[in-house]
Amino acid sequence: MSATASVSKVHLLSRVAASLLGSWVFVWGSTTLGIALALSAGASYHEASELAYLLAFLLFLVMFCWAFAAASLWRVWLVLGGGGAVMSLLGWLLARTV
Repeated sequence: MSATASVSKVHLLSRVAASLLGSWVFVWGSTTLGIALALSAGASYHEASELAYLLAFLLFLVMFCWAFAAASLWRVWLVLGGGGAVMSLLGWLLARTV
């Protein structure tokens, strides 16, 4: 897309929704998976959650900025929404086995 091309309102709203909601889903999944992995490695819950929450803040910032920098809106939704869902599922399955 060129710099002079106009962006439709739907595209802009979808990009903003992807940056906010998609980043939140991605961070939720990575936090869930991170805590489950740390617990399975033998860390206490408080240590695991503290580390995951500190990293989640930085990860949200990176994913939020990437959602606006990426060229393909479909890729943004796929990576953020799909990746977050997969990580949440893996974290949930791993937490059940711990």
